[in-house]
Amino acid sequence: MKKILTLAVFLAVAAMPGCSSTAGHSTGVYMLIDTSGTYALELKKANSIVNYLLGTLQPGDSLAVASIDSGSFTEKNILQKATFNTRPSVANRQKRAFGKKVEEYIAAVKGSAHTDITGGVLQGVEYLNETGAAKKYIFIFSDLEEDLVKGQVRDFPIRFDGVKVVALNVTKLRQDNIDPRDYERRLFAWKERVESGKGKWKVINDIERVEEILLD
Repeated sequence: MKKILTLAVFLAVAAMPGCSSTAGHSTGVYMLIDTSGTYALELKKANSIVNYLLGTLQPGDSLAVASIDSGSFTEKNILQKATFNTRPSVANRQKRAFGKKVEEYIAAVKGSAHTDITGGVLQGVEYLNETGAAKKYIFIFSDLEEDLVKGQVRDFPIRFDGVKVVALNVTKLRQDNIDPRDYERRLFAWKERVESGKGKWKVINDIERVEEILLD
């Protein structure tokens, strides 16, 4: 009788709101959008990726979208963030508001002079760790060319434990046409940086393959 009572209490507690371990099975995504120079012309593709994520992520999952549009990345660069409610009606409202905010930003954005990709990545790792998500992703929608304010130091290692970094739509720069090796150097430098920090690295340039970005 005592064993039955103990089991009943355990099941009741486990079923209480807030007591389930949804974070242990959830997905966290942090997407960085590059708005520098001519890359700002690519942002309609970024919007389609955000819409895909909003349609794919489940209750308990977390999503944040941030712009790389200044010389020094701060909390103000985060356009929108949310952990989706377990109630479908609430989650749908969250997703509609999220999508509208990002769409409005992309429609009005102007090209920026600097890109602190490293600062955005650091913020992304911190955000994902705070969510407690089991699967953690950073999406970098960028040409991966970092343009820093004079004097800024970003050449240091980053811990990516358990984070998968996906570079999306890595377009070639004008200088890459002069020396194609520059493009490969950018990709290799970020790959080495992520993997040396115990993270995983992937490049997807074909946005038609967007469904692959949440596959390990």
